[in-house]
Amino acid sequence: MTTPGKTRLSSDSEEDAVIDTTQKSACTPKTGKVRCISRTGFHEIAYRDWGSSRSKSNIVCVHGLTRNNRDFDNLAQRLSHLHRVVCPDLVGRGESDWLNDPTDYNLFQYNIDLTVLLARMNIDDHTWIGSSLGGLMGISLAGIERSPIKRLIVNDIGPNVPFSAISRVTNYAGVVTEFETLKKVEHHLRSILAPFGPMTDRDWAKMARTSSFKSGSTYLLRSDPEIMQNFRRYWMFSHFSLWKQWERIKCPVLILRGTESDFLPNSLLDRMLDRQSRAEAIEFDGVGHTPTLNAAEQIDPICEWLDRTTF
Repeated sequence: MTTPGKTRLSSDSEEDAVIDTTQKSACTPKTGKVRCISRTGFHEIAYRDWGSSRSKSNIVCVHGLTRNNRDFDNLAQRLSHLHRVVCPDLVGRGESDWLNDPTDYNLFQYNIDLTVLLARMNIDDHTWIGSSLGGLMGISLAGIERSPIKRLIVNDIGPNVPFSAISRVTNYAGVVTEFETLKKVEHHLRSILAPFGPMTDRDWAKMARTSSFKSGSTYLLRSDPEIMQNFRRYWMFSHFSLWKQWERIKCPVLILRGTESDFLPNSLLDRMLDRQSRAEAIEFDGVGHTPTLNAAEQIDPICEWLDRTTF
């Protein structure tokens, strides 16, 4: 089904959704850390750097609320044949440091950190691909005058978030949970992230490995539980809106949406298209929040859009 401004895609089989990971990437990603600052001290932001600094363009991929940069491995591998692709871990996630004061886990701090990171890596004009929280960051930065974001891909998020979606996330995120085995980590992730898609058994097993670390005889998740303290206060008990920033965006925008998403219902997508003339949308059938961007059926349309848009 296709409607003006929207393209809906579906996969005929699970096999169609699998990338041939036996093929070698254009490069092996480099890893590193950059020192940033908050109100209470310094912290380091980790990143994976795919492709060559001599590539024709730069792409920045930013993950969701409690996720990490490894979610973009398949997408970054594919894009790195033509682009330099930088995938950071937001502070408090993945390999990045945790903050001393959890009230600093906010959009302003995240945007400052990535501005420092990109400056340190000598990246100016770039394409921003943001999933969920990463998409909110992209909207807020692209809507600022003289923004270095020249193309924006927003994955399953809008300028405001429905209360019901926020409530669902707060029911599971931020809980300090210890796991005896990686299998139990995987079971936990399958439960709380069930709307993610597409996901194979292999994908879930990898997510368990990259989302946890061993502490003594148990496994813990690679995200600071205190992230949710500020999230609950700022999102659930205040009127958060990025509509002004959305309307100020001047670059081409691609909105990705899972048709079963509670974060980006169809009515919100229609408002986004009505209020941003440079935006278009692609919908993925049978997927909730969020499309994982790890399979050919979702990566191909991203590559096609990048091929036909310029800055």
